[in-house]
Amino acid sequence: MILARELVKQFGESCAVNGLSLRIPEGQFFGLLGPNGSGKTTTIHMLATLLAPTSGCISIAGLDTVTDPVQVRQKIGLVFQEPALDRTMTVEENLLFSGGLYGLSRQYCRARIDGLLPLFELQDRRQQKVGTLSGGMRRAVDLIRGVLHDPRVLFLDEPTAGLDLPSRNKMWRFVQDLIEDSGLTVVLTTHYLEEAAPCDQVCFIRDGMAIKSGAPGELVSSLGDRILEIETARVDECLSVLDLTPGEFLVEGRAILVRTVDRTHAGMEKFQAVLADKADTLRIRKPNLNDVFLWLSAGERGTGSC
Repeated sequence: MILARELVKQFGESCAVNGLSLRIPEGQFFGLLGPNGSGKTTTIHMLATLLAPTSGCISIAGLDTVTDPVQVRQKIGLVFQEPALDRTMTVEENLLFSGGLYGLSRQYCRARIDGLLPLFELQDRRQQKVGTLSGGMRRAVDLIRGVLHDPRVLFLDEPTAGLDLPSRNKMWRFVQDLIEDSGLTVVLTTHYLEEAAPCDQVCFIRDGMAIKSGAPGELVSSLGDRILEIETARVDECLSVLDLTPGEFLVEGRAILVRTVDRTHAGMEKFQAVLADKADTLRIRKPNLNDVFLWLSAGERGTGSC
């Protein structure tokens, strides 16, 4: 559904995306992950025809995004980082206006609105001005706007930033239902890495280059069976008594993270005994995508492809 080859995007002397390649099958839930300034939003904007690549090529559903941008836009939906709604217009007026940009009839739009608003319990807010809605409600209307024309691909650029947990959960239930019911292809960027755990595939990028990709579960498993998390004000002292090899541990401020494949936890218990008088707290837990991100950020080199 999405094929990008050797994408490069330069802004003057700055290179935001540097040789990134993506291959995303139809119906896949794909996560594009990385720190601020890694090139995620620039990549989304190129995929969504808002920016032309400096070099490289992109096709969406077999259409070239540079030579056929209008046809591509008929097939994609986009939820921006920032709201794309007119706060002085009502919910219905915003959605009818958006539908009109896609050439949809008012009758078709109203039927779609009738079906989509109740999914977010917004049917009673139809004639309310968007500026009077809560942040979660406005974000829900933004998402409805993005799927009103029944796209084949939906781009979600930090869609839940600033939302409370109930609003985030409601949004993700809606997205998962779309994927299961209609085979929608979804491309997500997010800072909440736990939101990427349900993705079929994720790609971590840094400095506009891919540094690691794969199924979330496989990437998490590659770290080991358990993480020992040590909180201490005496980091150097703790490290001096631990027999660790480079890559086995990370230091994050006052925290030392140690990964292990020891399923018996005997090694962890040894560390706990050695550090009993030096550490404030010690905790054994399973690794997660946040840990994958931290270990990758510690120094993996980019490969360019996902």
